[in-house]
Amino acid sequence: MDPLMAPVMAPGAPAPAPFATLLQSLRRLLMVALAAVLCVNLAACSGAQAQPPTLSTEDIASIERQAEGFLAARDRLPELADLVNRRDWTFTRNLIHGPMQEVGRQMLYINQRLLPDDQPEAERLAAQLKRSLAQLDEAARLQDAEALRKTYIAVASGFGKYAQILPAQVKEDLKQI
Repeated sequence: MDPLMAPVMAPGAPAPAPFATLLQSLRRLLMVALAAVLCVNLAACSGAQAQPPTLSTEDIASIERQAEGFLAARDRLPELADLVNRRDWTFTRNLIHGPMQEVGRQMLYINQRLLPDDQPEAERLAAQLKRSLAQLDEAARLQDAEALRKTYIAVASGFGKYAQILPAQVKEDLKQI
């Protein structure tokens, strides 16, 4: 009887000898192929060190644009110190609401472009600096000399701490190192 013309076998019935040999060969071939795929995958996953995340050139450029404004405001701290020492309430508030007004927005944009691991600390420092600027403004509004002096120290410290979180490439490009 021709094997192609043989009736369909019932499930559980023994397979003819040539067909059984073919199935065993296919199983062995499948097992070898599966082993080869697993070996390649394991070799691809092991040993290679993952590259640390880095900022793109676009991120660096964006951070630099915002950092220029932030650093320009920081450079006005000696002027602010002079106003605080003279107890010039009006011009202290004018400086805070004028040239230093954009600092919060600039820090927000910088924070969005930083690496994810650096963002929480940057956000904490930005919030702290904004809070200090608001307290300085309030001390000037109330004409409270002692609070003005103390909050100026917090503002100056906040600018310094936040400037430290800027990426090294940005500091280098803006000649801050």
